[in-house]
Amino acid sequence: MAKSHKISVQLRKDEGKGASRRLRRAGQVPAVVYGGKLDPVSIQIEHEAVWLASQHESFYSAILDLDLNGDVQKVLLRDMQRHPFKSQIAHLDFQRVLDDQPIRLRVPLHFLNQEQSVAGKTSGVVITHELNEVLVSCLPKDLPEFIEVDLSGLGVGDIVHLSQVKLPGGVEIPELKLGKEHDIAIVIAKEAKEEVDPVPAEGEAAPAADAKKDAPKKDAKK
Repeated sequence: MAKSHKISVQLRKDEGKGASRRLRRAGQVPAVVYGGKLDPVSIQIEHEAVWLASQHESFYSAILDLDLNGDVQKVLLRDMQRHPFKSQIAHLDFQRVLDDQPIRLRVPLHFLNQEQSVAGKTSGVVITHELNEVLVSCLPKDLPEFIEVDLSGLGVGDIVHLSQVKLPGGVEIPELKLGKEHDIAIVIAKEAKEEVDPVPAEGEAAPAADAKKDAPKKDAKK
């Protein structure tokens, strides 16, 4: 299960753009919590605390515990708005989760043992990661912090598809239920091709550089 972050929050009394600007100047982040059969609630969070939490990968793929004076609600981060150029979080949206209801969330993919594979040891082979995260569906208790993809058996020319990912118990990838065309590649190992300048066949026009060199010169002024 993914790591849990506990964040202290306060109710937000004033709303609107002006009130949000005042909160940000005071070192607070305006936010909203919705879902879970309860009414939406406007809250505020200390910027430093949520900023530090946001530096961890698990903050985006974990069940978060919002603590309002001892009333803890389990939520998922659904949206984060950042300042265009400052290191500042401008607004957050959280969705409540219920223990008995499946959730959908994108979790990171961690690629292991790539350097030890045949493809990883072969000179001139390019290994590309087509996906760095994947959308999963599961109950909150089964939500993984990340999913490991073992590449120790990766050979030259191999392609690893979504269906080959080993999932934790209780976790599934909804996209795979939509048909084989959705079983996309997540890792590709292929030999790099060197670019070679084309050699003109006999009778073909000479390259532009040679054509320019052979072009007639204009008469010099007398």
